[in-house]
Amino acid sequence: MEKTKEWFGEWFDSPYYHILYKNRDYDEARAFIDALNRYFDFQPEDHILDLACGKGRHSIYLNSKGLHVVGVDLSEQNVAAAQQHANERLEFAVHDMRQVFRPNTFDYVLNLFTSFGYFKTDAEHADAICSAAKSLKPGGTLLIDFLNPYVVVNNLRAQETKTIEGIEFRIRKHFSEEGCIVKEIFFHDQGRDFQFHERVKAIRRWDFERYFTMAGLTLETTFGDYHLNPYVAEESDRMIFVAKKLANGC
Repeated sequence: MEKTKEWFGEWFDSPYYHILYKNRDYDEARAFIDALNRYFDFQPEDHILDLACGKGRHSIYLNSKGLHVVGVDLSEQNVAAAQQHANERLEFAVHDMRQVFRPNTFDYVLNLFTSFGYFKTDAEHADAICSAAKSLKPGGTLLIDFLNPYVVVNNLRAQETKTIEGIEFRIRKHFSEEGCIVKEIFFHDQGRDFQFHERVKAIRRWDFERYFTMAGLTLETTFGDYHLNPYVAEESDRMIFVAKKLANGC
């Protein structure tokens, strides 16, 4: 019997996902990578894992700076698209972040653009952090770029409509009883009605701190935006965690 895909496996492999989000701010993404490059002072010998890399936009830009980068993603279609940019210092692989990828290999693991919080259980989120930590060399650094749940939940737009490439996407958002930010996406194309959803757990700062402790990671700092300004709980757009591997956990 074929295993039913989790929502992110189905939606991220859909061509409509990439249509809906085709207008993402690539300049902002590159500016964020530039800020991280200045902050960490990446070196050519560093090995970087882009965890949940999508089609590889961050991986490709990091590699353009002469860095050795591996991008991994659960979506086979995303990885196939990213592979077109592969070279001797840039590679991609299909991988589930709940599993360890190349133990004790990377100087940095980067999880960017809210590519976390997708799983049903707290244990799965803890496993993902533990697996990321195990991929790090001793003294390596994990960075997680996550939404600020306090700000997002308090500013949810219940409904919006976007028309892209002739497709009208009707979007509804709500905060569920299970503590998830849910986006329901409805549209009609090629004579068919479609419905997808996104579900991101509104993981609080203290839960991330618990995951880090379990994984043998020490939280060094938390930024609140892509300019690396300090995190302010009631105001910041993002929670960008920088944690260092100082012990073995999990």
